[in-house]
Amino acid sequence: MISARLNVSNSVEIQRNGLGALKQALGITGTIKFLEQFDNGGSGDYTREKYENEEKEFTDEEIRQMFGF
Repeated sequence: MISARLNVSNSVEIQRNGLGALKQALGITGTIKFLEQFDNGGSGDYTREKYENEEKEFTDEEIRQMFGF
């Protein structure tokens, strides 16, 4: 068990130190296997959902009218 605490001030340091601790404790292969547990491959249909609620795109003429040009 690692008993030293690291003084971290930002997310990049936390990630770097966390990965370093994992590699030290589990080795490269163990670290990869550990991290793979959190990759669920997502869910749903991103492509369909992306365009499902797509906002209307205005034409150049409509934009000019909005701004009084």
